Amino acid sequence: MNQISVILAIMLLASSQAFAPMGMPSTRANIALRMVEESLESAAPVAAVEEEEEEFIDAGSLLALEKQKRADELRSQEVFMKRSTGIHKCSNCDWEYDEKKGDSFMIGGMIKPDTTFEDLPSNWRCPTCRASKDNFAEVTEEIPGFEVNQGYGLGGNSMTSGQKSGIVFGGLFLFFVLFIGGYGLS
Repeated sequence: MNQISVILAIMLLASSQAFAPMGMPSTRANIALRMVEESLESAAPVAAVEEEEEEFIDAGSLLALEKQKRADELRSQEVFMKRSTGIHKCSNCDWEYDEKKGDSFMIGGMIKPDTTFEDLPSNWRCPTCRASKDNFAEVTEEIPGFEVNQGYGLGGNSMTSGQKSGIVFGGLFLFFVLFIGGYGLS
């Protein structure tokens, strides 16, 4: 008897929309009604419930979802350009092979400066830990932005974020020095 009165009270509460806004159907009431129906039937498919919830999404939420999908699509298209630094780092000991220096500065080093990593002999090994050439990873710089836009502008698009920050803060420092120098003239 108590179960029937509880179910009837929930159904009555679910059907009344006294506190719902005028323009929108009460989703809370629909969810409560669905919960009662599921407890009685216990055979409602999950996909149907998800489709019913999507019906009650207002236009603003749909617009926000579409914008989010578009932003995700653009993020997937964004390919960052990677530029080689000419340095290869050993994964065992973190020794760096610099193509500009070679390894002739090391004891027993035979590789002359300006020798690319690909031109090293196949039996070449790390001078410090004797790891093979396969254990080296190339160090690259990542240039932010779309790869197709790197050629535009006055060269600013092909700069790394560190280079751009150096120009901005260097310009601010130069302005500060010139501004303070103006006080020295008077």
